[in-house]
This record gives sequence, structure tokens and C-alpha cells, in this order.
Amino acid sequence: MQMITRSWLILRVTDDSPLALTLVTLTFALPMTVVAPFAGALADRFSRKKLIVFSQIGSGVFTLILGTLDLIGIVTFWHIMVIGIFNGSLMSINMPSRQAIISDIVPDSKLMNAISLSNSSMNLTRVAGPALAGFLILLLDTAGVFFVISIIYVFAAVTIGMVHYAPTRSAKTGKNVGGDVADGIRYSFANPALRGLFIMSFIPVLFGFSYMALVPAWAREALAIESDGLGILLMLMGIGATIGTLLLSIMGNIPKRGAVMLCASLAWGLALAIFAQVTSFSMAIPFLIFIGLTSSMYMSLNMTMV
Repeated sequence: MQMITRSWLILRVTDDSPLALTLVTLTFALPMTVVAPFAGALADRFSRKKLIVFSQIGSGVFTLILGTLDLIGIVTFWHIMVIGIFNGSLMSINMPSRQAIISDIVPDSKLMNAISLSNSSMNLTRVAGPALAGFLILLLDTAGVFFVISIIYVFAAVTIGMVHYAPTRSAKTGKNVGGDVADGIRYSFANPALRGLFIMSFIPVLFGFSYMALVPAWAREALAIESDGLGILLMLMGIGATIGTLLLSIMGNIPKRGAVMLCASLAWGLALAIFAQVTSFSMAIPFLIFIGLTSSMYMSLNMTMV
């Protein structure tokens, strides 16, 4: 919901600038790249549940600020950029903590199924969220949708805070966070398997997810659709992603995960290359579903193997 609402706001305040969309995506993604290693170290040392709650509440506060600026009519491109940096930093805390808390709750033998089911639940929000946001923008404008998103963030924080479990792993002690990050980097580059996985993660994500920043501008210029149509397009990717993670959950422990992950990555790239030539709504439907399916399978397998 937040991505489509933020993208629609950017197009409005910048007169449909694709460059502005990519710059805001950069301000959101760059902190995730820089902060993520430290966030992962924090997740090893402190309560993962508290880190998730903190990041959810923080994201809700900054989204509320953006909605207020939009409501009173003073929001600018630079406001969106700055808030994107904070939201990206908070998301970088949320994601590794959310992934790590799964290993706290379930044993290693069930980890593949647990990660796939967790990703399925997240992908289900990608199905309903974009379509809902698209229609809500028509009803409430972007400011109203930001307020709704803020409430959802707080509700999620309260819900997670009420979860009780007995961790299967103890918190890490000893070195400081910086030392943990340095050890992790050294170990990752020294281990050939991990080094290969990180390269396999970095390259497809760098080039494979960049298209999402441009989909709103493409939908508006090439297809001449409004926010509700954009929501449906993004919903199709969520449907494909849900199918992909459910397939992995059903399949359980796959014997040759690396080969399957490589095939998913190649299929993802091929689908994107063909999708770039699409100029009609009906032709976009199967490609967006397939892109969502292959990208989610790739990411789930990569997370499990790491």
C-alpha cells in the first residue's frame, strides 16, 4: 500500500517524472543496504520482537508525518526523499529481525516450510494491498491512505508485541555490534558457498527489482490508467509471488535448491526482458504473475540457503 501511494504522490508533485520515482526508491533502498548488516547484528544480540515493534511504530510515525504534509498541501519532493531515508532505515531493522525470529520459533527441520509460509503471508498482503490502495486513493486521496497505513503499522506493532514464545536460540554476547558486522563480512567472503549466495542475491535483486520503481510511470504513460489500475497491476505480482512461495512450502526440502534458484533467476530475467516490450494491459497480466512467481521462489530459496 505504501509503495503505490508514495509513487502516486511523487508523480503528482513532480509532473510524472520517472527520474523522481527512481531517486526516491534509491533513498529508500540505500539505507537498507548500509544499515542492514548492523540491523542483522542487532537482531543477534537483542530481542527480535522488540526490534520489530520499534521499527513498525517508527514507520507508522514517519508515514503519519508524510500524510500530514500531504493533507495541508505543503509536501514536496524533498520531504518524500528524507522520509524515505528514515523509512528505509527502519525497514532494514524490521526485515532481518522478522526473518531471524522465525528461526527462534521453529526448529531447523521446519525452517524451509516456516520461511515459505511467512513469505506467503507477506505476499498475500501484496495481493490485497496494492488493489486496496489504488481504490482508496480515488476515495481518500494519497493523504488519507497514508493515515490508514499509519494505523496499520501501529496495529501490527501491537499484535506482534502480544506474541509470546520460547526462543530456540540464545542471544549472542561478547563482541560489540561493529565487531559482529566485521566478523560476518570476513566469514562471508571466506566461505565460498556464502560468497556465491550473496553474489546470487545482489545481482538479481539489483537488476530484477529495479523495474518496480518505474511501473507506476509506465502504467500512467503507456497504459493511461489511474491508481486503481496500477493497484491491479501490482496485485498481479502479489498473486504470482503467493503462488511461488506456496509451491515451495508444499515441496518442502528441495534436494537441489541451488539449481532451482538459478533456474528461477534466469526465468525471472527472461520474463522481465519480454515484459519491457509490452504495451497493453491484457498482455501485461501473465508476465506480471510470472515475474512475481519466479522472484518470490528465488528470494525464498536464497534466504533458506543462507
